[in-house]
Amino acid sequence: MSANSRMTVAVHVLTWMALVHDRGRDVVTSDQIATSVATNPVVIRRSLADLREAGLVTVRHGAGAGWTLARAADSIALLDVFSAVHDEPLFALHRGTPNQACPIGRGIRPTLRGVYADAEEAVRREFAGVTIADVLRDTLATRSD
Repeated sequence: MSANSRMTVAVHVLTWMALVHDRGRDVVTSDQIATSVATNPVVIRRSLADLREAGLVTVRHGAGAGWTLARAADSIALLDVFSAVHDEPLFALHRGTPNQACPIGRGIRPTLRGVYADAEEAVRREFAGVTIADVLRDTLATRSD
């Protein structure tokens, strides 16, 4: 099983757009963003569509076409991004009903529902306290050797 990277891609997109904005350029293309993410521009366009629907980016058509941040980076919390790209629970229960004759099979789903709900709430609280501006600042401060 692999982890879903939609959140990571969306945060990367917004952080790169914030950097470009800070350097005096507002409009960027999906091809330009894809270069930073090192992925196909189609992946970026899908992410941008989610972010646009959430009101985090806007698109400009025609001459000078491209994407811009809809809000300042310091007003976009990771929770906003999470809500834009996350359409299912963080943790899934069994696809089918476990064996109800087994004491574990009978009780595991209600137990895990509560644990998972608490974990997702903790994630939401953490994401609410971190902005794209914070990610940009910390990213630029990080130097890999």
